[in-house]
Amino acid sequence: MTGGAGYVGSVLVRRLLRAGHRVTVLDRFFFGAQPLAGVSKNPRLRMVRGDTRWFDGSVLSKIDAVLDLAALSDDPSGELDPEKTMDINHRGRARVARLAKRRGVKRYVLASSCSVYGRGSRVVDEGTPPRPMTAYARAGVMAEISALGLAGPRFCPVALRFATVFGLSPRMRFDLAVNAMALGLAGGRARIMRDGSQWRPFVHVRDAASAYLWALSAEPGQISGQVFNAGSDENNWQILPLAREVARAAGVPLRKEWYGGPDRRSYRVSFAKIRRLGYRARRGVASGAAEVYSAIESGRVSDGPRTRTVGWYSHLLESQRAYRSAELGGRIL
Repeated sequence: MTGGAGYVGSVLVRRLLRAGHRVTVLDRFFFGAQPLAGVSKNPRLRMVRGDTRWFDGSVLSKIDAVLDLAALSDDPSGELDPEKTMDINHRGRARVARLAKRRGVKRYVLASSCSVYGRGSRVVDEGTPPRPMTAYARAGVMAEISALGLAGPRFCPVALRFATVFGLSPRMRFDLAVNAMALGLAGGRARIMRDGSQWRPFVHVRDAASAYLWALSAEPGQISGQVFNAGSDENNWQILPLAREVARAAGVPLRKEWYGGPDRRSYRVSFAKIRRLGYRARRGVASGAAEVYSAIESGRVSDGPRTRTVGWYSHLLESQRAYRSAELGGRIL
C-alpha cells in the first residue's frame, strides 16, 4: 500500500491487519509515522520509507495487490504547485501501476476522487465525462487513464472515485468539510465557503476503507479497467444544510462564519454502480460529525499544523525543507 500513514491509509492498514493480511506500507511519512505507531510492531506489517516517483520497484516483488493512496490529497494543496501535483498525483501513480504490472502484481486499486466531476447541474455517474477544474482533479483523471489502460488477463486495475471523506482517523484531518465544521463548532463558529449552495458527496473514513476491501475481493471480470464512485446517495449534501446537520448532531447552535467567494465546484453523485456489486457505505454524516465533535470536546483529538494538508504542504514549500537523504534520497518534496 502506498500512503498507508495518511488519513484513510492509517485506518485501512488496521483493517487489513485485522483481516489477516500481510501489509507493506510505502510512504514518505509526509505527516510523520505516528499514525501507524499503534500497529508498527505487528509482525505482518512492513514499513518502507520511499516516494512513488523513484522508489525501488523490488518493493513490489511477491505482492498480490497494490492499493495506491499516495497523493497530495485535496484541491487547495494541488493549486500550491500544479506541476508538482501532476508529478506526484499523475506521473507517480502511473509509475506505481506500471511497476505493479511488470512485477506480476495481480490487482491495482487507485484512490481517485469525485472532484473530477467539477461542476454539474444534474446527478453525475461514472458515464458522465469528467470536468476537472483544479490541478488535483486533472491529475486524478490522468492517473485513472494511465492505470486503467494497463488492464489485461493477468492484471486487474480499478479506480475508486471517493466522495469527500469524514470521521475519526489516527492521522486526523480538519481540512475536510464535516471535520472542519465540527472543529469550528467546538470553537464557537462553523466556517462555510460562500454561499453554501454547492453540492458535495461524503463518505465516512471507515466506509472508504471498506471500499478498498470490496475492490480486493470483487471478481476481476466485474471490475477490471473500470471506475467506481465510492460513497452513498444519501450522503449528497449542500454545504449550508450540511452545516446545520453537523450542528444538530453535535447538539450545539449553528453559528456561521462565511469566508471566500462562491465555490464553483458543485456535484451530486450517483453510487448505484458500486452498490449493484455489493458495496454499502453504512455511516451517515450525523454519526460521523457527532463522533468527531465528541472527540474534540473530550480532548482525544486536537487541531495542529499537521491536521491541515494545505497548511503543512505550504509550510514545507515556503521553507524549502528537504527530507534528509536517508528519507528521500536528498530530493526536494
